[in-house]
Amino acid sequence: MTIDLGESLETFREDVRTWLDANEPDHKLNGDELKTWAKKLGDQGYLCPAWPVEYGGGGLSGLEISILNDEFRRTNTPRIQRGMGESLVGPSIILHGTEEQKAYFLPRILSGEDRYCQGFSEPDAGSDLASLKTRGEVHDGEVIVTGQKVWTSGFAAANMIFCLCRTDPDAPKHQGISYVLLPIKDNGIEFRPIKQMSGGSHFAETFIEGAHAPLFNVIGGLNNGWKATMTTLGNERGGGASSQYLPWEAAWRRLVSDLESSGKTSDPNVRQQIAWCYTQVHLMRVNGMRTVSAISRGQDPGPSASINKMFWSEYSQAFTEIATTLLGAEAIAAEEPNTWTQQLLGNRSHTIWGGTAEVQRNIVGERILGLPKDPEVPDR
Repeated sequence: MTIDLGESLETFREDVRTWLDANEPDHKLNGDELKTWAKKLGDQGYLCPAWPVEYGGGGLSGLEISILNDEFRRTNTPRIQRGMGESLVGPSIILHGTEEQKAYFLPRILSGEDRYCQGFSEPDAGSDLASLKTRGEVHDGEVIVTGQKVWTSGFAAANMIFCLCRTDPDAPKHQGISYVLLPIKDNGIEFRPIKQMSGGSHFAETFIEGAHAPLFNVIGGLNNGWKATMTTLGNERGGGASSQYLPWEAAWRRLVSDLESSGKTSDPNVRQQIAWCYTQVHLMRVNGMRTVSAISRGQDPGPSASINKMFWSEYSQAFTEIATTLLGAEAIAAEEPNTWTQQLLGNRSHTIWGGTAEVQRNIVGERILGLPKDPEVPDR
């Protein structure tokens, strides 16, 4: 299927393609080469491309980023990304931070000096995040944070954690919360990796005991962190909509290759199932483009982020079930680290993190279908 993006976007595609043809690396990069490549991407506006130009980004629209992703994938060129700093923390700083905070924190994300993990969910505050209990006490120009977090993603590579804490325990539920950027090293923060049934530990329990941060590290103002939190959650659930399909397209190609190697693609039932997977991946692509198209026209995409979250997370589980069924023993016997069986087990969490499937269905039911609010579901 071809999507007509209009003359200006096709011109942008040609510009990206021309730049890549002239600059793409001819070998795998490492060490100092990656730093040089990151600088080259930054100079071109392809590092943190969604950020405004004045903050070091590319100022690209969602549709332009979709094209950028397509062209980097076409040439198998690494498009360096800055993880949660780029996609979650940066947008919250840009919208809710002071000019001094932007000038300090954003360049550190761009350079890769600051690498973030997320300190939002707690044992008793997951989907109902506003019921969090982690405390933040203000003393001598600092916030001192104590509490427990869970499902901390990205902890292994992080040196910073963006953390929610309650700095005014007497305020109403969604008030009195602060969004604090905490340094990790030697700061009373302990991670205890959670072993998943896949064998990996991609997230951890986090125990915080008297972690310090200056008030300068509070984004959105003391006791006023809920708006910054909503920006982060919006980016978590809807961010990257234009590129969400890419890893699943790559996984589909890998499955087809594995099935071809075993001679199973001659079976019409096998072809029917891989055709269904291909269709779902491209529905994911079109849904994502619809979301970013609405944003690029200045429209509120509404609860489309919830629809996208449900679609890809449930597809991920269906896809790996199909893959392991079709491959049979080969899926279990594979020696490579990222086996199909590990993906099958690991993907069970996809309908939980970033907003459970049940919560997303309630959002769609209430905000699109106009169904009455479930009195047993907490405010989101």
